[in-house]
Amino acid sequence: MSNLEQAMTSFYSDTHPKMEALQIELLRQASPTRKMNMLAQLNASARLLALTGLRAQYPQASEAELRRRLASLLLGEELAQKVYGDLPHAK
Repeated sequence: MSNLEQAMTSFYSDTHPKMEALQIELLRQASPTRKMNMLAQLNASARLLALTGLRAQYPQASEAELRRRLASLLLGEELAQKVYGDLPHAK
């Protein structure tokens, strides 16, 4: 076991410690541009998952209502209301 592996505590219970150490090392070596691209992909995935969940929770909601509900999740209700106005009524 390397010093890096010994010094680290595991973040994920489903990932072997050696693989986790390798992932962290590769992230450390990645360029800032690569890290930003990875973050953008992660953000897009999180938004898609949230929107999918909202569609399941509010199947009759319009796209405008779903976007507004997503804003509430991402920004908090108070800021979403200031930026986007009141939540449209479900139809």
